[in-house]
Order: sequence, then C-alpha cells, then structure tokens
Amino acid sequence: MALDELKSALPDYAKDLKLNLGSVTGNSELPRQQLWGTVLATAIASRSAVVLRALEPEARENLSPEAYQAAKAAAAIMAMNNVYYRTRHLLSDPEYGNLRAGLRMNVIGNPGVEKTDFELWSLAVSAINGCGTCLDSHEQVLRKAGVERETVQEAFKIAAVVQAVAATLDAEAVLAGA
Repeated sequence: MALDELKSALPDYAKDLKLNLGSVTGNSELPRQQLWGTVLATAIASRSAVVLRALEPEARENLSPEAYQAAKAAAAIMAMNNVYYRTRHLLSDPEYGNLRAGLRMNVIGNPGVEKTDFELWSLAVSAINGCGTCLDSHEQVLRKAGVERETVQEAFKIAAVVQAVAATLDAEAVLAGA
C-alpha cells in the first residue's frame, strides 16, 4: 500500500486526516531528507504495520541509505529513551534524576547524518511517545543549532498526523473483524 492507497483507506469520517496526510507529505517546507526521515521514524513509532508498510517505500526512495538507517535508529533509540526518561520524570522521587542511566545511546552522538536531522526525528518520535523530558531536550538542541520553531512544529505535525492515521486504520481493522 502506497501513500495514495493509505489516504484512500481512511474512512469518510477521517477526511481531515486524509487531507492532513497529503498536506504534511506533499506541501512541507522541510527538506526532503528531514521530511521523509520524520515520516519513516514516526511510522515506526506509530506501531502500525499498515502505516509503516504504506509509508516506508516512499521514505526509502527519498532517503539516502545512511538517512534511512538513521531514521530507523532514531525510532529505536527513542523507543527506549522515551520510556526511561518519561518514567524518571513521572516518579515523585527526584533522586532518580541523579542516578546514572547506564543505557547505551551512542547513536545520538554519531547518527551518520546531520545532527539536526536526527534530533528532529527524535523529537517527532518523542511526540508520539509522549515524553516531555525528551521533547524539551531535543527542541532545545534544535533551537540552539538555529532551527526555527516552524521547522520543529512541522516535525510534530507530521508525528500527529501519522499517529492519528495509524490509530484510525488500526481501529477500523479491529472493528471490521469484530
């Protein structure tokens, strides 16, 4: 299933999602690598096989092999970090914040692509996973690197739309089988 088929698969009540999916992928101001890396990382983070199968081919086509691997790496490392840092933040005992994480995160320091691209993808995945600590951290790195708020917003708009499409199509699949 390609992008157009994914949009067609959305039910009538999700017309806004169909329009938004077309808009965030077709009218984005992001450079191609940032756009399709964000799409791929968020499709992985959405945990929807349907969405990932539909969006991955176009992402692969628009990304260098290095960027393709880095976007997948952003989704992978943030799956771990978002749970760890969100939990540490939510616990009422502030002493957890003083403990060493002891988790390997080497890919963040050397992602194989521009650091700002990887940070943008990490921010988008963190939006889906709801980790405020990670969102703040990646947004601050991006802003210090000169990335405009509109670029950051574009990444979390993509995350919002991809996640909503995944939730809608997964719910429809469950309801069709009920």
